[in-house]
Amino acid sequence: MDHQNTPTKLEYYDNMWKLNSQSTFLSITQTEDGRQALILESTIFHPQGGGQPSDTGFITVQNSDIHFVVQDVRSINGIVYHYGHVGKLEGSAEPEWTIKEGTSVQLQVDESRRNLNSRLHSAGHLLDISIRNVGLGHLEPGKANHFPDGPWVEYKGIFPQTELKTKQDELETDVNALVFRGGKVTVAVLPYDEAAKLCGGQLPHYIPKDSNPRIVQLGENLGCPCGGTHVQDIADVRTIKISQIRMKKGTTKVFYNISV
Repeated sequence: MDHQNTPTKLEYYDNMWKLNSQSTFLSITQTEDGRQALILESTIFHPQGGGQPSDTGFITVQNSDIHFVVQDVRSINGIVYHYGHVGKLEGSAEPEWTIKEGTSVQLQVDESRRNLNSRLHSAGHLLDISIRNVGLGHLEPGKANHFPDGPWVEYKGIFPQTELKTKQDELETDVNALVFRGGKVTVAVLPYDEAAKLCGGQLPHYIPKDSNPRIVQLGENLGCPCGGTHVQDIADVRTIKISQIRMKKGTTKVFYNISV
């Protein structure tokens, strides 16, 4: 069977906080750059995308002395590739992945990395909400980077340079007020019209009108289409610091970080 044409079931779509799961091994492949990648029937590993880095962790087989160390995860045409290498237990021979197709495997996501990525991602969405709250609703969301080494969100549009310091202070105050109040984070895959209603009446132009987008809602705030992972409660983000706002060539970029 050609498993590279069978979409991987995304378990984290339904449960963003699941860190251990069971799946079925389908195949192992070697990419052009020499890396090995496992293809599974389903996965709880979040692949890199949407400005969020991938999960890492392990894939193991019960009663076996070998395991697969997941170092990177990517989704290509609906297939999730778990890149990494075969590991071994101390004292065992040099390992080979000899597992047969259809074998049940255990998935374990690195909890600390998942939590950090989810906090950074949620903080970026909270900034979107606060942008509107402080009177900058004319700024349209664009690209975002939720990587730990330099998170930022970018918006199309600018505002008067004379208001920069005031708006930066207002934005930091507002976003931390959202965090302090807290609120449960929910996720649902919805029909287009229902999703649009939850997101304030419209969805981004790139979402097909005949689709069923995945909508994330942080507390009582408007929902937004998103394929990433988030915290269980807004309060889990903890303190957000707006380190800098840059405006250049018609865009506003907000740099931020979160408390440890």
